[in-house]
Amino acid sequence: MKDKTIDYILRTTWLTVQKMYNEEAAKIDSTMATGFTLLSIDPEKGTPSTALGPRMGMEATSLSRLLKSMETKGFIERKPNPEDGRGVIITLTEFGLEKRDISKEKVLIFNEAIRKNVSEEQLNHFYEVAEVINQMVCNKKIYK
Repeated sequence: MKDKTIDYILRTTWLTVQKMYNEEAAKIDSTMATGFTLLSIDPEKGTPSTALGPRMGMEATSLSRLLKSMETKGFIERKPNPEDGRGVIITLTEFGLEKRDISKEKVLIFNEAIRKNVSEEQLNHFYEVAEVINQMVCNKKIYK
């Protein structure tokens, strides 16, 4: 694998993980993006719609389509934000909470499987490298 570029490894690994999650989500008539969104919404208080996009790293237009689909399927409700009359709080329905629990279980199973096959030292190095890459990209240290 050393002859492959770092970005190639990142992309192909993520696409493989994404495919795995989408296959699991399809079993419950869902998608990985829906599961990620369910996990990003505070299950007790809900989450302001304006905070959800940045939290998930999604553009507003993509998130808007996803939220509309989730609302149609009965996973979420939009409620007026009591602290900001112009804003909206995204809350999970009972059905959404059930789907969230399933999504959380799938993520925990994935993490447990990785931890069983990767040493703590290797995992720490992975986290360190990922953090360096994120910081360099976010701080525009690669292409100025």
